[in-house]
Amino acid sequence: MFDKIFGWGKKKEEPSKEIPFGRYSDNNKPLAKVNRWTDADNLFKEKKYPEGIDAFFDYLRDDVAGNVVYERKGLEGKFEIYQGSKIVRGSFDQAQLRAEVTLAKMPQPAVPVMRRLLEMNFNLYYSRFALDHERLCMRFDSTTETASPSKLYYGLKELSTKADKQDDLLVQDFAMLETLDSEHIIPIQNDEKEIKFQYLQKWVQQTLDTIGALDADKFSGGISYLLLSLLYRIDYLITPEGKLLNQLETIAAVYFKKEERSAVEKNRDMVEVYKQILTRSKEDVFTYLFRSKYTFAIVAPQNYKAVADSIHGANTNMVWYRDNGHPFIAMQVMEYGLSYCQYSYSLPRVITELFSLYNHINYSDYFAALGHTEHYYNAATNQFNNNAIAEKIRVIQDKWRDKYPNMDFKVQNLRFDNLVNFDHTFTNEMEFLNMEAK
Repeated sequence: MFDKIFGWGKKKEEPSKEIPFGRYSDNNKPLAKVNRWTDADNLFKEKKYPEGIDAFFDYLRDDVAGNVVYERKGLEGKFEIYQGSKIVRGSFDQAQLRAEVTLAKMPQPAVPVMRRLLEMNFNLYYSRFALDHERLCMRFDSTTETASPSKLYYGLKELSTKADKQDDLLVQDFAMLETLDSEHIIPIQNDEKEIKFQYLQKWVQQTLDTIGALDADKFSGGISYLLLSLLYRIDYLITPEGKLLNQLETIAAVYFKKEERSAVEKNRDMVEVYKQILTRSKEDVFTYLFRSKYTFAIVAPQNYKAVADSIHGANTNMVWYRDNGHPFIAMQVMEYGLSYCQYSYSLPRVITELFSLYNHINYSDYFAALGHTEHYYNAATNQFNNNAIAEKIRVIQDKWRDKYPNMDFKVQNLRFDNLVNFDHTFTNEMEFLNMEAK
């Protein structure tokens, strides 16, 4: 029976025809799912542990994504949690809940690998690294009577997200390790990979060329915006995994690390990482492009005021570039205001959908290359499809009206004379959205 439930021995999944963008956000649960968390908490307090675990995994499961598989019989049960390139497998009974995820195969003991894992163990709160014969894994366990919803959530989240990140890095950093348990990954068609590789190269080169023509001191702030907006665009529109994702995270760390270094120095170091990315071969980049199911977001939700403040700050800072003949930098500054939030926070899906429309308009050639038939903007003629843009915004708002009844994106305030003014008015509307949930 469990073979059928968990798909052991199943054929590899067919590639998805849809092309999703960005990282998974779990900040979109419907009211019924949110109520299941309350159920789980109440049942745990009443010491109805099996029923509480039922409610918890029902809360965790995204019914559309199919990211959690769960089955209970009596006092015992099994579960699987999908998180990127990894699957967490677990079981529970009346005494204990256990969960484990396979990282890699290590045919021969390796001191450097064990040292790496030992060091990382110090930063773990709920889980731990383990070695089961030749199999490197991570484990989390709890007695059933102490397995509160909060403990399960944060313990399984740590286990899932850390494993998803570390398996690729370990295999890439240590030649003696072998990939294991990745058959569930959804492959991407080569033509999509080709387009993403071409635009990765194009966007990085375009940014570096723009920076090369600027005074590094006078334009240090603008250059930082260019480099960070590029990072967030690659993360959202190309969504690489593995070591390429790690390089993007390195770029962010260079800029946001609290240290006494000038923007010029930080920009120089970020540029060097981008130059390294440019040297990656097509075949190498292809290995970091795939899709999978996710259960946990790697970032946390924020009050919408943080989003509004980010947009406001960026739009204020873009004025000088707009008014002094640097429209490209002005647009990148405005893009930063939104894209920083998309990268750093787990946003409501309605905001992500508006952000996707913003990208579709600004990078219409990329979307067209990926097969999107909607045409919102023609860069060659500076022509906007006003009606299509207005209709898309209306559809997005109507879709989420029940949850955000006071959200009102005023389409009549949009300007369609050029892309800079459009971006400014679009982001202004997003800044002032009322995102109070019902």
